[in-house]
Amino acid sequence: QVQLVESGGGLVQTGGSMRVSCAASGRSFSSYVMGWFRQAPGKEREFVAAITRNGGSTYYADSVKGRFTISRDNAKNTVYLQMNSLKPEDTAVYYCAAKSRGIASMSANGYDYWGQGTQATVSS
Repeated sequence: QVQLVESGGGLVQTGGSMRVSCAASGRSFSSYVMGWFRQAPGKEREFVAAITRNGGSTYYADSVKGRFTISRDNAKNTVYLQMNSLKPEDTAVYYCAAKSRGIASMSANGYDYWGQGTQATVSS
Protein backbone atom coordinates (compact mmCIF):
# COMPACT_ATOMS: atom_id res chain seq x y z
CA GLN A 1 0.00 0.00 0.00
CA VAL A 2 0.98 3.64 -0.34
CA GLN A 3 -0.25 6.69 1.53
CA LEU A 4 -0.42 10.00 -0.32
CA VAL A 5 -0.42 13.49 1.19
CA GLU A 6 -0.81 16.58 -0.97
CA SER A 7 0.43 20.04 -0.04
CA GLY A 8 1.10 23.41 -1.59
CA GLY A 9 -2.36 24.61 -2.54
CA GLY A 10 -3.56 28.10 -1.80
CA LEU A 11 -4.75 31.31 -3.41
CA VAL A 12 -3.14 32.94 -6.44
CA GLN A 13 -4.16 35.58 -8.93
CA THR A 14 -4.92 34.92 -12.58
CA GLY A 15 -1.70 34.45 -14.49
CA GLY A 16 0.20 33.37 -11.41
CA SER A 17 1.95 30.13 -10.58
CA MET A 18 1.60 27.48 -7.93
CA ARG A 19 3.28 24.16 -7.22
CA VAL A 20 1.49 21.34 -5.49
CA SER A 21 3.33 18.35 -4.13
CA CYS A 22 2.36 14.84 -3.15
CA ALA A 23 4.47 12.91 -0.69
CA ALA A 24 4.14 9.15 -0.67
CA SER A 25 4.89 6.72 2.10
CA GLY A 26 4.79 3.00 2.00
CA ARG A 27 6.10 0.54 -0.48
CA SER A 28 8.07 1.18 -3.63
CA PHE A 29 7.02 4.63 -4.82
CA SER A 30 8.90 4.10 -8.06
CA SER A 31 6.68 1.15 -8.92
CA TYR A 32 3.62 3.39 -9.26
CA VAL A 33 2.39 5.44 -12.14
CA MET A 34 1.38 8.77 -10.60
CA GLY A 35 -1.40 11.05 -11.67
CA TRP A 36 -2.99 14.35 -10.76
CA PHE A 37 -6.74 14.89 -10.94
CA ARG A 38 -8.91 17.82 -9.94
CA GLN A 39 -12.49 18.43 -8.97
CA ALA A 40 -14.21 21.78 -9.10
CA PRO A 41 -17.44 22.49 -7.19
CA GLY A 42 -20.40 20.89 -8.91
CA LYS A 43 -18.22 19.10 -11.44
CA GLU A 44 -16.88 15.61 -11.85
CA ARG A 45 -13.30 14.73 -11.06
CA GLU A 46 -11.15 15.16 -14.13
CA PHE A 47 -7.71 14.07 -15.26
CA VAL A 48 -4.95 16.66 -15.21
CA ALA A 49 -1.62 14.90 -15.74
CA ALA A 50 0.18 11.60 -15.35
CA ILE A 51 3.78 10.43 -15.26
CA THR A 52 5.32 7.03 -15.82
CA ARG A 53 7.21 5.11 -13.18
CA ASN A 54 10.65 6.34 -14.19
CA GLY A 55 9.45 9.81 -15.13
CA GLY A 56 10.33 9.26 -18.74
CA SER A 57 6.91 10.07 -20.15
CA THR A 58 4.23 12.53 -19.17
CA TYR A 59 0.63 13.06 -20.25
CA TYR A 60 -1.64 16.06 -19.93
CA ALA A 61 -5.22 17.07 -20.36
CA ASP A 62 -5.66 19.43 -23.28
CA SER A 63 -6.89 22.13 -20.92
CA VAL A 64 -3.55 22.32 -19.09
CA LYS A 65 -1.08 21.36 -21.81
CA GLY A 66 1.69 23.93 -22.09
CA ARG A 67 0.85 25.46 -18.70
CA PHE A 68 1.24 22.59 -16.22
CA THR A 69 4.22 20.28 -15.69
CA ILE A 70 4.18 17.01 -13.78
CA SER A 71 7.42 15.64 -12.40
CA ARG A 72 8.58 13.16 -9.81
CA ASP A 73 11.55 12.55 -7.58
CA ASN A 74 11.68 8.87 -6.76
CA ALA A 75 14.47 9.41 -4.24
CA LYS A 76 12.15 11.71 -2.29
CA ASN A 77 8.97 9.70 -2.92
CA THR A 78 7.32 12.84 -4.21
CA VAL A 79 5.39 13.89 -7.28
CA TYR A 80 4.90 17.53 -8.22
CA LEU A 81 2.55 19.56 -10.34
CA GLN A 82 3.87 22.94 -11.41
CA MET A 83 1.03 25.14 -12.55
CA ASN A 84 1.75 28.30 -14.53
CA SER A 85 -0.43 30.87 -16.27
CA LEU A 86 -3.26 29.94 -13.95
CA LYS A 87 -6.84 30.75 -14.84
CA PRO A 88 -9.95 30.97 -12.65
CA GLU A 89 -11.20 27.76 -14.26
CA ASP A 90 -8.22 25.95 -12.74
CA THR A 91 -9.78 26.47 -9.31
CA ALA A 92 -10.38 23.02 -7.84
CA VAL A 93 -9.30 20.50 -5.26
CA TYR A 94 -6.25 18.76 -6.66
CA TYR A 95 -5.74 15.09 -5.89
CA CYS A 96 -2.73 12.91 -6.51
CA ALA A 97 -3.23 9.24 -7.23
CA ALA A 98 -1.08 6.13 -7.57
CA LYS A 99 -1.58 3.35 -10.07
CA SER A 100 0.06 0.02 -9.34
CA ARG A 101 -0.63 -1.90 -12.53
CA GLY A 102 -0.44 -1.15 -16.19
CA ILE A 103 0.48 1.98 -18.06
CA ALA A 104 -0.31 5.61 -17.38
CA SER A 105 -4.01 6.30 -17.67
CA MET A 106 -6.34 9.28 -17.84
CA SER A 107 -9.13 7.31 -16.19
CA ALA A 108 -9.57 7.78 -12.47
CA ASN A 109 -10.85 4.22 -12.23
CA GLY A 110 -7.38 2.88 -12.96
CA TYR A 111 -5.78 4.40 -9.87
CA ASP A 112 -5.60 2.44 -6.64
CA TYR A 113 -4.63 5.04 -4.04
CA TRP A 114 -5.66 8.64 -3.54
CA GLY A 115 -4.61 11.54 -1.39
CA GLN A 116 -7.01 13.77 0.53
CA GLY A 117 -6.64 16.67 -1.89
CA THR A 118 -5.39 20.23 -1.68
CA GLN A 119 -7.40 23.31 -2.62
CA ALA A 120 -6.06 25.60 -5.32
CA THR A 121 -7.96 28.82 -5.91
CA VAL A 122 -7.29 31.26 -8.74
CA SER A 123 -8.82 34.69 -8.32
CA SER A 124 -9.84 36.80 -11.31
